[in-house]
Amino acid sequence: MKSYQITKGAGLSGLTLRGHDVPEPGPGDVLIRVRASALSFREVMILFLGYYPLPIRPDVIPLAEGVGEVIAIGPQATRIKVGERVAGGVFPHWMDGPFAWDFADQLGGTLDGMLTEYAVLPQEGVVHIPEHLSFEEAVAFPLIGVTAWNALTGGRALQAGDTVLTLGSGGVSLFALQFAKLFGARVIATTSSKEKEERLKTLGADAVVNSQTTPEWHLEVRELTQGRVVDQVIEVGGPGTLEQSIKSARIAGEIALIGSLANRGRPSDIPALNVVRAAIAGTVTTRSIAAGNRAHFLAMNHAIAAHQFKPVIDRIFPFDDAPTAYRYYQEGQHFGKVIISHH
Repeated sequence: MKSYQITKGAGLSGLTLRGHDVPEPGPGDVLIRVRASALSFREVMILFLGYYPLPIRPDVIPLAEGVGEVIAIGPQATRIKVGERVAGGVFPHWMDGPFAWDFADQLGGTLDGMLTEYAVLPQEGVVHIPEHLSFEEAVAFPLIGVTAWNALTGGRALQAGDTVLTLGSGGVSLFALQFAKLFGARVIATTSSKEKEERLKTLGADAVVNSQTTPEWHLEVRELTQGRVVDQVIEVGGPGTLEQSIKSARIAGEIALIGSLANRGRPSDIPALNVVRAAIAGTVTTRSIAAGNRAHFLAMNHAIAAHQFKPVIDRIFPFDDAPTAYRYYQEGQHFGKVIISHH
């Protein structure tokens, strides 16, 4: 079998393809023939920036998102059957409840990830794929989709009629926009691209604010809501947008902080903002999102199946061309998921 391995921070020269034996599933494990994997900004941070808030094992197989079919099961594996289509949970041991260090083992981190032909995972660390999705479609969800679902539902539960503000057109923001519409919410999106304004509206955004032509975009958000502002903000912009996100949120509204303050810069680079004062005053609730657990994944899949929901896919690369996929993703011109097909 073949798999890629990485050297953290080494760039594309640190992504190498190697051959080795197919692993065997141990007690309670399943062996998966991986059919598709997916890129996210997490992978760019690890390979190109050399920074990630959780541990990354040397020579680890990368990519947190992967799906495939079960081809063998180990002793005591009773939940999953050979032939079933499954997705790997990014945190295979995080079943439910809040995130804790006990559940921090992560695919493509301390555990081998999914940029490989075969992967062994614990049976509780996989979930079934909705039947209407292809492998290439299903792999869009395990990290980015679950993160967006957790952001919308894991704290203050989103309700029909709420207003959600999404920032930009990254993967989490696109999923949050689409999921929020499933809930019957109104969505205001921001973007710095005129072309992407129309694409966001096509996906269901009720209003789009161009942050390039309207730098103080929180003022337009207030106008669009007649001063009521928004119930939830999906904050992915980092220090440069957080203050405006606070100003866009209603009293007791919630701001979901995606990743390590949206994965922008090291924690020491983040300037002091008025976040603490705003939180103490009860103006907003800020909630840090670390992807999601198995319960989030199952709930999301139920909604996906019920609505026959499909993700936005930008481009699909073959397994042997994974370095090109990395380079393409790093360029940042994609709109939707960048997928690697292992067929």
